[in-house]
Amino acid sequence: MSVLPPTRDDRVIWDLWTSVYHMPAVTVADELGTVAALSGQVMDTASLAAALRVDARALHIHLGVLAGLGMVERREGLWQATAVARTWLHPQAQGYYGPLIQRHGQRNALHEQLLETLRTGQKPDSHQSAVDEWERGEMPSGLAATITAYMNAHSRAAALAVADQPLFASVGSVLDVGGGSAIFSIELARAHAGLAATVMEIPAICAEADTYIAAAGVAAQVRTQAVNMFTEAWPTGYDAHFLSNIFHDWSDATCLLLARKSFEALPAGGHILLHEMLMDEDGCGPLTTACFSMLMLQGTRGRQYTLTELRGFLEAAGFVDVSSQTTGGGYYSLVSARKP
Repeated sequence: MSVLPPTRDDRVIWDLWTSVYHMPAVTVADELGTVAALSGQVMDTASLAAALRVDARALHIHLGVLAGLGMVERREGLWQATAVARTWLHPQAQGYYGPLIQRHGQRNALHEQLLETLRTGQKPDSHQSAVDEWERGEMPSGLAATITAYMNAHSRAAALAVADQPLFASVGSVLDVGGGSAIFSIELARAHAGLAATVMEIPAICAEADTYIAAAGVAAQVRTQAVNMFTEAWPTGYDAHFLSNIFHDWSDATCLLLARKSFEALPAGGHILLHEMLMDEDGCGPLTTACFSMLMLQGTRGRQYTLTELRGFLEAAGFVDVSSQTTGGGYYSLVSARKP
């Protein structure tokens, strides 16, 4: 038997990868008393955060995972524990699993990291992240190689699915903002012979992306350009800006900054395309997306957003006609908006 090429649907791997957050989310909730707090009354996120003495933004992300696991639910903005949680996770319930839960938490390093995110609202010092380097525009070559390979691996199926989207048939040029290994630009070039793409990245990542572009044999269509997307002007003359897994790394304020820089650089009629896993509007899932948001909390300054939240950034920057469609590639959606 031989190896098989990647498909456009890698959900089984995403489910496996993000499942590492399932048990720690529950053990942290048990230590904090989340289920007990939500068993006698319903509470909004801010009130619950005050009661538990934790950061509200971090708690909102944690609650999304617990909701995806069926332990809490949210109605009209108010959280409450489910019957399952009140049966097995309430300290006063006859079926309380506390002794098992607590023993698992004591042996799990991820438990301690997630507890730290709740208490501080910040990513743990023990979790390696490159967000600071990206913001500065400087990154050691070794870290750049590691991060680029990481992003390339988890974007393989998604890039194939994006390249299949009909809208790219009418796009002549794309600025791939924060394009990492260039995997999306590479697949777009393979699927659309008339399309030209530029990967806009910091210098160390551009150097890595150049090797992927050369190996793919698409250098005639894909190139890199070193730009700090936060502090420098974006190049102009592109029909569309494509940003995959960019907004989820950053705060609301930074997302709005990036949307405005895109709006400024695009011509009238140009499009911004956000490729992200979207949270449900109530913040209660989907489970894998909620766990991905937990990963963002652990290692970045962002989270997974809802369509309404992304629409807010884009419309505040001046974009119109915001729409979204699933790509058929795992859990991803492509959010599109136009500069009038």
